[in-house]
Amino acid sequence: MELGSSSMERGERTPLLSKSYSSRHCEDDTSLEVREGPQLQDKPSDWKAPKIILGFECLESTAFNGIATNLVVYLRNVLHGSNASNAANAATWSGTSYFIPLVGALIADTYWGNYKTILISLTIYLVGMITITVSAFAPSLKPPPCEGSSCQPATRAQNLMFFSGLYLIAFGSGGVRSALLPFGADQFSDENPVEREKKRAFFSWFYVTITFGLLTSGTLIVYIQENVDWALGFGIATLCIALAFGGYLLGTPIYRLRMPSGSPLKSVFQVLVASCRKMSLEVPTDCTLLHEVNDKNSDNLGQERLMHTEEFRFLDKAAIILYSDLKDNDPQSSWKLCTITQVEELKILLRLLPIWVTGILYCTAYSQMNTTFIQQGSAMNTKIGSISIPPASLCSFEVICIMAWVLFYNKIIVPITRSYIGNGRGLSQLQRMGIGRFLMILAMATAAFVEARRLERGKAGEYISIAWQLPLYFIIAGSEVFSLITQLEFFYGQAPDTMKSMCTAIALLTISFGNYLSSLIVTLVDLATTRGGSPGWISEDLNSGHLDYYFLALTGLSALNFAAYLSFARNYTLKKTF
Repeated sequence: MELGSSSMERGERTPLLSKSYSSRHCEDDTSLEVREGPQLQDKPSDWKAPKIILGFECLESTAFNGIATNLVVYLRNVLHGSNASNAANAATWSGTSYFIPLVGALIADTYWGNYKTILISLTIYLVGMITITVSAFAPSLKPPPCEGSSCQPATRAQNLMFFSGLYLIAFGSGGVRSALLPFGADQFSDENPVEREKKRAFFSWFYVTITFGLLTSGTLIVYIQENVDWALGFGIATLCIALAFGGYLLGTPIYRLRMPSGSPLKSVFQVLVASCRKMSLEVPTDCTLLHEVNDKNSDNLGQERLMHTEEFRFLDKAAIILYSDLKDNDPQSSWKLCTITQVEELKILLRLLPIWVTGILYCTAYSQMNTTFIQQGSAMNTKIGSISIPPASLCSFEVICIMAWVLFYNKIIVPITRSYIGNGRGLSQLQRMGIGRFLMILAMATAAFVEARRLERGKAGEYISIAWQLPLYFIIAGSEVFSLITQLEFFYGQAPDTMKSMCTAIALLTISFGNYLSSLIVTLVDLATTRGGSPGWISEDLNSGHLDYYFLALTGLSALNFAAYLSFARNYTLKKTF
């Protein structure tokens, strides 16, 4: 087919269906807008840099969990908030701290880069930590202790001081969380096989440092907060962030820095705009007639090319080549003509969306570990033998259980499933996430059973041991190993090269929205169940409420979520590359 000059002048919207004009057969695409990958500074790798980052993460995890693990107890015992409002406030704050990584990832990729994003976030983080430490230390910034059953609630100024610091921590920690793991990975060269192996080891050690920080905060810091002084506990957490800040700055000369490469969302909008421009066109049945960069250019870019899929065919219109898309026989703008790879990147995001939604509902139930589980434990006999166990410290038991589950999975489940399934890999990521979501049903049912048992014994004036919660935390740990950890791996693996950080942040966003949804559910349940003078399901005196009904409701929600997940997982199309 020849391009008539009159046709070009009129800019006719006629698809070019000849393969000679599919840009995978063109020799030159230089006029088309090209998205290059982010560039690393040409600096040799230094193992000291990853060590600094691992130490940084250990201190940051200790500090953050030193606030998060026992937050609901502080809100009740010091600020004298109600059980329902405390659970909602803790969930909202936790949700915010996991929402910010998405914003941080976009800022890091587009403007600041990982190093600067971490540095600015750390400054905000430290200011927030100092603020809540001062709030807990100064008598004028907190209400007086309760006298008998009479408790004076915190004033508006006292709440403002504490929550201002708390949300500064949420913003600072979220910014750090968005950039620290990619920043650590940047310290290794993928071109060197030895460096690649070290990089895999770094990911494993990064998770170990997170769990070690959680273990330290759940034992040492929580004990100091509840048995010595809240201000001292917060002060130790603040010191951890200050040490992390100093160590991070000292390592500056040896870091390998990745320069920002532009927003990955730009490509998404280009596909949407280009497909809407060609809304009236029919997509050719032969996908080779759609636009794609040729092999030579693709290799120069160092970016993977994605294979065409049949889903969401409307978006394929963005890759139809028109006369008006060309200038001197070359594509001229990605806002008019996109590659198949760009289109498939958007399709990947759309395919991930249903899985992501089920992750939100999963995290709604998971978030109870930092709210209602602690409230439930506080209404029990906290002694196991002669040892008094703060309810928040059971999160440390959950960390130990996670390690046991990981060992059990790697040493027993993986070998069995590899031989049984016969694919050499064992359970797929989608199957593992399904197991995690099923275990969450069991966890919520166990919580309901324990609460019903506690209420039954409470009517007789007895307190059951907090040891009844141990099986609950063990099941939650297994669910986390199969679901939450695998979800991060799945989203990172399915993400296009240009969206790795963003998709990892999107995976973390399920924790954020799950906490927000938990806060909303708690508020609605409290409003619905306190009518007519009823104490409500989540009452001030849990012995007068029905927290077991609340857990049963979450059991039903988790069951519905599991059924939806099975449907989405069966129909999921995995990413395929050339």
